[in-house]
Amino acid sequence: MSASILIIAAILFFIAGYILYGKFLIRKFQIDPAAPTPAHTEQDGVDFVPARTPVLLGHHFASIAGAGPILGPVYAAVFGWVPVFLWIVIGSIFFGGVHDFASVIASVRHGGRSIGEVIEHYIGRSGKRLFLIFTWLMLILVIAVFAKAVASTFAREPAAASSSVMFIGLAVLFGLSVYRLHLPLWAVTAAGVLLLFTCVYLGILLPVSLGFSWWIYILFVYVCIASVTPVWILLQPRDFLNSFLLYFVLIAGVAGIVVSNPRIEFPAIAPFTADIGPMFPILFVTVACGAISGFHSLVASGTTSKQLDNEADVTPVAYGSMLIEGVLAVLALITAAVLLKGDYTQLLKAEGGGPITIFSNGVGGFIASLGIPRKAAAVFAALAISAFALTSLDTATRLGRFIFQEFTGGVPGRSVIANRYVATGVTAATAFVFTISGTGSSLWPLFGSANQLLAAIVLLAVTVWFAKLKRKNGFVKYPMFFMFAVTLTALGSLVLDNLAAGNYLLFGAGITLLAVALVLIVEAVRCLRATGEPGG
Repeated sequence: MSASILIIAAILFFIAGYILYGKFLIRKFQIDPAAPTPAHTEQDGVDFVPARTPVLLGHHFASIAGAGPILGPVYAAVFGWVPVFLWIVIGSIFFGGVHDFASVIASVRHGGRSIGEVIEHYIGRSGKRLFLIFTWLMLILVIAVFAKAVASTFAREPAAASSSVMFIGLAVLFGLSVYRLHLPLWAVTAAGVLLLFTCVYLGILLPVSLGFSWWIYILFVYVCIASVTPVWILLQPRDFLNSFLLYFVLIAGVAGIVVSNPRIEFPAIAPFTADIGPMFPILFVTVACGAISGFHSLVASGTTSKQLDNEADVTPVAYGSMLIEGVLAVLALITAAVLLKGDYTQLLKAEGGGPITIFSNGVGGFIASLGIPRKAAAVFAALAISAFALTSLDTATRLGRFIFQEFTGGVPGRSVIANRYVATGVTAATAFVFTISGTGSSLWPLFGSANQLLAAIVLLAVTVWFAKLKRKNGFVKYPMFFMFAVTLTALGSLVLDNLAAGNYLLFGAGITLLAVALVLIVEAVRCLRATGEPGG
């Protein structure tokens, strides 16, 4: 099987999905370009700030991508490349894309409120509080997983660390130029992209070599600062500029595959049960980002909906970003699939190896076919992925702060706890405990299961919303049924595994997530039955 055929087929499927199913979603959600959005009606200069379409696309894509669409497909390749490829394509178009589109527009239609507040409106206050507990715990796992990924990449590739530090300073300069000096976006973007690649070059010349533990401490100090900083200063401009890194990796990686046309050596379909568990349900929670991800709903309703300038932007920003992430996931799958099974296993388990190493080395080889030195291409790929993992890390901290504030802000006499600085500190401190509690391999399955279960809960909330509006909701409801079947099975299995392994912290987190989700489902089903919702 030719890898070039696989990547071209994926891109064609995604283009067709964007044109055809994207229009279907526009009709279903009755998108109105003339309707005012919360970015304008609630503008406050901190969280509610209108953003131009390319800027918001860059922010949203950078926030949702991270290392997730790299890690999942590479881990899941053990099941064979065919089932992973099919889940990425079908999941992105009919599951993840719908989930992300719905999350943004549901928040916009409810004043830029979070999905938790939308749940409160349709399911009740108890439903909202259960949802907030679930999502906050899930975000703790997100922060822990990505902190480990970023710290290990920085320790292994010092050039990635120094470039990332420079990116942060460049982002602040970009934000001041656009929002305070009011310079033309095109001119600032051109200069920003040029300086961005200059930072990459300088990072290779001036690497910062620190150990893994040092980077963990530095990253947690950084995310605390980033969580309370206005979005226009750091979050929005940094994500926008960083998106050009990943666009370059995607375009160059795809072009390199087409030019070099490597053969896929990995088995098409492997045995049903692998080291990480049975194909059902483990495949569908291992490939989370890249097919469907509950974390996307938190970005969509936490930051993106507050910056959406026009309802019509939801298609390129939300649905388009999910499909671009699908391309990245297929690219990651190919970097694993062109390896022989023995080489794949050795690289995955080797000291200093892992999914990001497989991806950066694989993409480096593809890009090298375009005439770029292989080592430089591999380092650049690692830089791009670490930059996006860092983006997801501080976005998750900000979202965790939002949710903690929501949960505690309504309790009389506890306004100090709801303070954004206190909320950030509690969120980061809890995530730090999880970060040092276990290995990445033990955190990832629990994160994946919680992440996918969150997606199912969001689809359930949208199903209830449509039912109360007396609109047909089958396009949301049936993906929801599948995701609940997958995630409840996987999470239950992981709870038992962590108990048997004596990892009581992860066992406690898992059992709490499972219990909260089950109670929330019961509440939602009760509300759904009361609506007499249509079935189609």
